[in-house]
Amino acid sequence: MIKKVLIAEDHESANISVQKTLEEMGIADADYVYYCDDALVRVQKAKQDGHPYDLLITDLYFDEDHRTQKIAGGAALIASAREIQPDLVILVFSAEGKAAVIEMLFDAQNIDGYVRKGRNDAKELKMAIDHIGRNQRYFPRHLIELVKQKNAHEFTKFDVIILSLLAQGIRQKDIPAYLQQNNIRPSGLSSVEKRLNHMKEVLEFSNNEQLIAYCKDMGIV
Repeated sequence: MIKKVLIAEDHESANISVQKTLEEMGIADADYVYYCDDALVRVQKAKQDGHPYDLLITDLYFDEDHRTQKIAGGAALIASAREIQPDLVILVFSAEGKAAVIEMLFDAQNIDGYVRKGRNDAKELKMAIDHIGRNQRYFPRHLIELVKQKNAHEFTKFDVIILSLLAQGIRQKDIPAYLQQNNIRPSGLSSVEKRLNHMKEVLEFSNNEQLIAYCKDMGIV
């Protein structure tokens, strides 16, 4: 059960919003800081005093200002806090939407939940804390949808080459020339168009721009 929470968020409005959300959930024991260095000091002191935090809610990105910081961002804070308190439960609350970045946080840093800032984020934050309080990991809704889409299409090496060229600004009609120059087969325009149309159909995109933006978010290109 979540009783004691530390909020690490440098934007005052967002910090206050998280505090209010916790109050509405009946979690009264909540501290907040605006700097990662301060957050680590709080985690260390709470552990030494025998009253450790149950949950750390942190942003990923913190703006630089006049105060020099040893810990530059949320990912570094997570790693440092876990060294002090390995069992600390961590929820990331950030505007970052790239699936590759979020998946890395779950896989490499073993976070317990992620909520993306945006429309209805207070409601989702409550859902995440409720899940975490019941020892369940919370995956953001938009990430689940992206993973479903990714699994709906198995990207081939040929697909990635085409997508990477488009992402570099090479026009679709000029891709066959590149493929021929690099002895990549098939190299015909019809083959390129066929693969792009297939990907857009499976992933339900109407144009190449949407497809490329999605592949960048997913870390495919």
